[in-house]
Amino acid sequence: MKFSRLFAVAALTTAIAFPAAALEVKKSVSVAAGADEVWKTIGGFCGIAEWHPAIAKCELSKKGSAVLRTLSLNGGGTVVEKLLRLNDEKYQYTYSVVAGPLPVDQYKSTLLVKKFAGGSTITWVGSFVAKGAPDAKAIEVISGVYEGGLASLKKKLTK
Repeated sequence: MKFSRLFAVAALTTAIAFPAAALEVKKSVSVAAGADEVWKTIGGFCGIAEWHPAIAKCELSKKGSAVLRTLSLNGGGTVVEKLLRLNDEKYQYTYSVVAGPLPVDQYKSTLLVKKFAGGSTITWVGSFVAKGAPDAKAIEVISGVYEGGLASLKKKLTK
């Protein structure tokens, strides 16, 4: 009995002391378009509705000083995201998910463009912990979001 109580306390202490490790997904695509042209397409925080195939509509709003975007998904449902940083000179913005159906928590993501001779690389990287799903499923879902968006961007910017 004493051992079981000690084991339970040790297990609980370990769970509290070591929160779930953050997962990361990073996807990139290179295009034969300059960074300025790419940024004109993706740099607006609500511009995602123009190039991501899963997004039907994007609406900007403010809550205090926070800039939010509400994404209406093509399959139904909404995702609310908060802009954390925007740097037009470095061609990047960072945001977090405030609410939505994704199987993740503590989600923070950056979309950025790097120029190179003859084109640009678009990188989408995010960190998060799985919520209500195994780690592998959360990684699969976020990977799908990034891959779908980047493939659509490549097609749009290659025309």
